[in-house]
Amino acid sequence: MYQILKQIIKTGIRTEAAPQPDEAMRIEPQRLQQQILDVFGGALNIRLVDAGSCNGCELEIHAVNNAYYNLEGIGIKFVASPRHADMLLVTGPVSRHMEVALKRTFDAIPDPKLVVAIGECACDGGIFSPTHSIGDKGGSYASCGKVSNVIPVDVAVSGCPPTPTAIMQGILTAISAQRREAG
Repeated sequence: MYQILKQIIKTGIRTEAAPQPDEAMRIEPQRLQQQILDVFGGALNIRLVDAGSCNGCELEIHAVNNAYYNLEGIGIKFVASPRHADMLLVTGPVSRHMEVALKRTFDAIPDPKLVVAIGECACDGGIFSPTHSIGDKGGSYASCGKVSNVIPVDVAVSGCPPTPTAIMQGILTAISAQRREAG
C-alpha cells in the first residue's frame, strides 16, 4: 500500500483534458427545432434497431443522449414503438434472423419515414461484406450484409463506431433532406 501511495505522490494527478464544446452542433438549436417542427409537426421520434451489431455503435448512440450533446433539448427523442417513430436508426449488419423483424419495423413506421444506417457494418456490411466473404448480397449464411440489402436507406453514417457528432450530423442530414423533399 505504501508503494502505491508513494507512486501517486511522485506521479501527481493525471487526467484527460476537459472536452472542448463543439460549437458547430450548438450554434443554432432554434433553427434545428424549427426544421423538426416544419417537417414532423413536433418532436422527431427515433426508433433504434440493433440488427446484429457488436454494440459499439449503440454506445455512441447512447452518448448522443447524454447532457453534453442533449438531443432531447432540440426536440429529438427515442421511442420504444415504431408506430410512434419518424426515423429508424439501424446498426450492424442485418443478421438473417433479424431480417423479417427489421422489415416489419420499417413497415410499421408511418410516412414520411427516414432510415439512417449507423456504422460500417450497417453502411457496407463491414467484415460481412461480399469482399470479405461469399455471396453478392450478404456476407455469409447468417448475414444479409448491409441494411440497404433489406430496406431503403436515406443516410449512411460510416465509422467503426461513428462519433456522436457524426451520428447527430447524419440525423440532421436526413431531416434536411426530408425538408427539401417536403418543401
